[in-house]
Amino acid sequence: MNEKLMNGLLNIAGKMQSNKVLSAIKDAFIDNMPIVIVGAFCTLFQWVVFHHDPAGSTTVYLSIANIPGLSWLEYLTPIATTANYGCMNFMAVNVCVLTAMHYAENLGRHGDKTVPVLAISSLVTLMNTSITAQSTAADVVTASNGALQLAKGASESTEISLSAGAGVLQSFTDANALFVGLLVGILVTLLYVKLVNSGKVTIKLPDSVPPNVSASFAVLFPVAICILVVSVVGFIFNTVIGTNIFDLMAAIMEPLKAIMTGLPGYLLVTFLALLLWFFGIHGDNVMSAVTAAFFTQASAENLAIYNQTGIPYKVASVAATSGYSIISNAFNSSFYAVTGSGLTGGLVIAIMLFSKRDDYKAIAKLAIPCAIFDINEPVIFGIPLVMNPLFAIPFFMAPIASIVIGYVLTKIGFCPIMVVDAPWTTPPVLLGFLSSGGKLTGALTQLICLAASVVIYSPFVIAANKQPAQAAA
Repeated sequence: MNEKLMNGLLNIAGKMQSNKVLSAIKDAFIDNMPIVIVGAFCTLFQWVVFHHDPAGSTTVYLSIANIPGLSWLEYLTPIATTANYGCMNFMAVNVCVLTAMHYAENLGRHGDKTVPVLAISSLVTLMNTSITAQSTAADVVTASNGALQLAKGASESTEISLSAGAGVLQSFTDANALFVGLLVGILVTLLYVKLVNSGKVTIKLPDSVPPNVSASFAVLFPVAICILVVSVVGFIFNTVIGTNIFDLMAAIMEPLKAIMTGLPGYLLVTFLALLLWFFGIHGDNVMSAVTAAFFTQASAENLAIYNQTGIPYKVASVAATSGYSIISNAFNSSFYAVTGSGLTGGLVIAIMLFSKRDDYKAIAKLAIPCAIFDINEPVIFGIPLVMNPLFAIPFFMAPIASIVIGYVLTKIGFCPIMVVDAPWTTPPVLLGFLSSGGKLTGALTQLICLAASVVIYSPFVIAANKQPAQAAA
């Protein structure tokens, strides 16, 4: 039975990892991670470095700018806000380009520089480039972070059309358009590669023509066909159906997103990842191809709300915070992957406290630096936890307990929403502090979860003292 289950999981995991589409999506999000992290930290700096509370107000943040004599730091706020805008509000474009590049490579088109340009052009082709707003002649239509706003007192008496020169809405380029970006990156690249490889629409120039010029003309018709197809699709949605593809895709994906970022769905994903780990497969790498888009979008949306309000709490009385998602990339890093998948840092601490076995202690000592930076392979394959029936129960229980504790404490308002997607290698407790926007309760919640994992692992470590070293391994 165990062998059949293991073979089945290995087969599924192998197919997911070798799937060209899933592989391209996973690699795209990995490549875009530095941009997301920088954008997140820019928002953190905005509130813990540059934010200055006016005289008489209740200070919410332990901001450096609130220190007497340093209020001038407030004037540097645009450094953080503009950098955040550049990093976070073009996420759909970034992911579209990166997905197209990786997928083209998976299809055999290595180093094709036309692919990223085609991906951007195709995505922009689907966007509405004119915006209609209603206002009185005396009012002014303004734009703030890409969202149209009417001046105070505006009414619907006069129609104002903004030309293409005004650009496109932020919702076409940020996390809201993430799934459209993925779709364009995959489908357009697939069509382009098939057309190029077919050789039927290729312009062949004489050998005397410079190679770079010849290469450009060789893909001219495939590019033209791709752009034309995308434009026709956009026309059908915008003109015939009456809704743009961005809104339609958001509506289609919303139920699935609710499942993936809801507690039951998230626990199921966690269980599957841990099950793969138990059989020696890197569960997080396998499952990230499915979860990355949803968790990244949730993190980006959380960060956008935090950027506007500065309140990383789900407070019912503050309407602006109602859109927060508790489960996101930042939450996943803080409560599932802290010290490594399976919260193996708890096992390391339990071994140092209660184990009488020299082999376990030797491995634990070597694993301490890795656990501090959330790397669990020394414990997974050193104890080992792979196919180890004794530690199977705590290996599953510890991260699930941590997730539930983190979720409940966030839900009741003790722990802030994890809004900053800090690097996953950030040491525990510090990670909770940074991810929660510089809140001590975020660090405390993570410490509670780590302590719970020690409690869960300890009885099994004590039980392992009665086993011979070779039997436990």
